[in-house]
Amino acid sequence: MLGNVDLTNRNAEPDQPDPTRPLEADSSLGQLLSRLTTDFGNLVATQVELAKVEIKEEVTEAGKGAGLLTAGGFAGYLAITLLSFAAAWGLDEVMPTGLAFLLVGVVWIAIAGVLYASGRNQLQSVRVAPNTKAAIKEDMEWAKQQRS
Repeated sequence: MLGNVDLTNRNAEPDQPDPTRPLEADSSLGQLLSRLTTDFGNLVATQVELAKVEIKEEVTEAGKGAGLLTAGGFAGYLAITLLSFAAAWGLDEVMPTGLAFLLVGVVWIAIAGVLYASGRNQLQSVRVAPNTKAAIKEDMEWAKQQRS
């Protein structure tokens, strides 16, 4: 009974190749390897082009964001400057003008010192590529063991 089983696909479209038959039966191994190399090269080139397009889009978005951050930073700088002058002139009503401006300046020096110290601490705690360094060390040890 098993000898009469029909394994052909009756629902297959007529222009579809038979998956059990080779695509290019009369091609030599050299021709097939050449085609494989060409197809692989085309695949890599396509992937590189796709990566270029994606990176270009990301860089464009990052550029827009950086521009907006710069504009916001400049607007903040102007606001702080004007508010500092306003604070100094407001203090001018209760103390001499020079002392009022000196007091506002000292407050900004204190703020700058705190920001500097916390920024320096933040940068000192940054580890540059610890996983990469560890992997390179491991590879160097492995290479040394292979030579001995």
